[in-house]
Amino acid sequence: MKKSLIWLLTAVMAITFGSLLYFQIMYLENMVKMREAQFSENVMRSLHATAEMLQRRETLHYLEEDVRMLDASEGDSYIDENQVSSETLLAAASPSHNNKISYPSATTGVSESYQQLQTTLRRQYQYQKGLLNEIILNILREAPTRPLLERADSVEVRRYLRDELAGNGVTIPFTFGVTDAYGHYAYQTRGFVTSTDVPAYSAVLFPNAGANYRLVVEFPTRDSYIFSSVRFIIPTLAFTVILLVIFLYTVILIFRQKKLSEMKTDFINNMTHEFKTPISTISLAAQMLDDDSVRKSPNSLKHLANVIGEESKRLRFQVEKVLQMSVYDDAGGSALKFTVVNVNNIIYNIANTQKIKAEKDGGRIEVALDAIDADVRLDEMHFTNVIFNLLDNALKYMKPDTAPELKVSTRNVAHNQLEIRIRDNGIGLRKEDLKRIFEKFYRVPTGNRHDVKGFGLGLAYVKKMVSIFGGTITVESDFGKWSEFIIKLPLADPDPDTDAAEE
Repeated sequence: MKKSLIWLLTAVMAITFGSLLYFQIMYLENMVKMREAQFSENVMRSLHATAEMLQRRETLHYLEEDVRMLDASEGDSYIDENQVSSETLLAAASPSHNNKISYPSATTGVSESYQQLQTTLRRQYQYQKGLLNEIILNILREAPTRPLLERADSVEVRRYLRDELAGNGVTIPFTFGVTDAYGHYAYQTRGFVTSTDVPAYSAVLFPNAGANYRLVVEFPTRDSYIFSSVRFIIPTLAFTVILLVIFLYTVILIFRQKKLSEMKTDFINNMTHEFKTPISTISLAAQMLDDDSVRKSPNSLKHLANVIGEESKRLRFQVEKVLQMSVYDDAGGSALKFTVVNVNNIIYNIANTQKIKAEKDGGRIEVALDAIDADVRLDEMHFTNVIFNLLDNALKYMKPDTAPELKVSTRNVAHNQLEIRIRDNGIGLRKEDLKRIFEKFYRVPTGNRHDVKGFGLGLAYVKKMVSIFGGTITVESDFGKWSEFIIKLPLADPDPDTDAAEE
C-alpha cells in the first residue's frame, strides 16, 4: 500500500472521528443546557406558587381576625371604629344584627314582596362589600407593620416549598433563606451558604407590601442532578474516544510496519550485495585453478589460496554479523563469558590494528588512555567487537578527500565508572539519525545505498552488548563535521573474594 493512500485514509478517518466526537460533545452540551433551563423553570414555578400561598395565608389570617372582631361586637351591641362604618352596618343589618334575610309574609302582594326581597338582598350585598373593603384596608394598613417572621414562617415556607417542588418533579435537597426590606437575611436554613459557586433562585414575597422581601433557594446537588439526567451519553463518548485511540495506535503500527518492511528490503538488498562480492571472487579464483598455467605456478597458487582464504573470512564475518543480533535477543547474554579485563589494553591493541587503515588514507588514530582504573567485568571477545565496530564505522563514514582523524580516550568518572570516547572527523549525523542509529537494520543515508558496506546491525549490536555489560552508550555529533560515541561502563568490584565467587 502506498504511503499517500495510507495518509489519505488516515485523514478521512481522523476527520470522521473528530466530527463524530464534536457532534456528541455538542449534543451533550445542548442536553445539559436544556436540563438546566427545565430545572430553572420548575424551580421558579414552585417559588411563585409558594409566594402566592403565603399571600393567601396572610389574607386568610386577616379574614379570621375580622370575623372574630365581628363576633365580639355583636355581644357588646356596638361596632368598633376599626370595623365597617356604623351607617353601613345599620343599613345592612336587621334589628337583631343577625345578618339574616327577612322574607315578606304570604299576605303581601307579589310586586311588593319582590321589591322587599330585592331591597333586603341589596342591603346584604352592601354589608358584605363593606366588610371586604374594610378587610382589604386592614391588610394594606397593618400588613407592613406585621413582623416578617409571622408573615413568612419558616416551617410553613419549607412545607409549601417542598410540596410545590415535588409537584414539579424537583425532589433533590434544598436550602433557603428570606431577606427583609434591606436585603439582609431574616432567617436561613442550615447549609445555606449564598455562594457564587451554587446557583440561587429567588422570588418576591408580598409584592404589594411595598417592601422587597425575597425568598432565595439553593440546591447544593443541582449540578450532579442535572449531570445524572444526561449520563447515558457519557458511555458513547467514552467508546468514541476508545475507538479514536485504537485507530491512532493502528495507524502508528501501520507506519512502523511499513518502515520495518522498507528497512528489511534495504537489508536484503545490502546483504545480497555484501555476499555477492566475496562469492564472485571465490568463484573466479576457482575457475582460475582450472587453468593449467596457473596450477604450474606456485606463486599463482599461493595468491589464489590467499584470495580464497580472505574472501572466505569476509563471508564468514558477514554471516556472523547477521546472526549476532538474533543470538543475543534469544540468549539474553546467557552465553557470555564474563571476566575482569583491562579495557586500556584491549583498546590499545584494536587501535594499533586500525592504524593501518587510517594511515593508508593519510590519517591517524590518536590514543589517550588516561583511565587509572580500567578493570571492567565483561566478555572480552564481544567487547573487542564493540570497539572494532565503532572504529570501523568511523573510518567508513568519512568525508571524501579528507584524511581520517580519530581519537580514542578513556578516563575515570564519578560513581566508579569508566568512560570511553571515540571521536572522528567524518560526515557527522543529523538529529533525526541520532535517534535511530541504534535500531536494527537502520543505516544512515549517504546518497548511494551501496557506497558503504553493512547491514545496519553493527550499532544495534554495540548497544545490545554495552547494555548487557551494565553500561550505557550515547552519541553526539555536528552534522558535516564530527561524531563522538561515549560509552560508560561500571568498574569491576575490587574485592578478590567477590571476583572469585562470580568466576
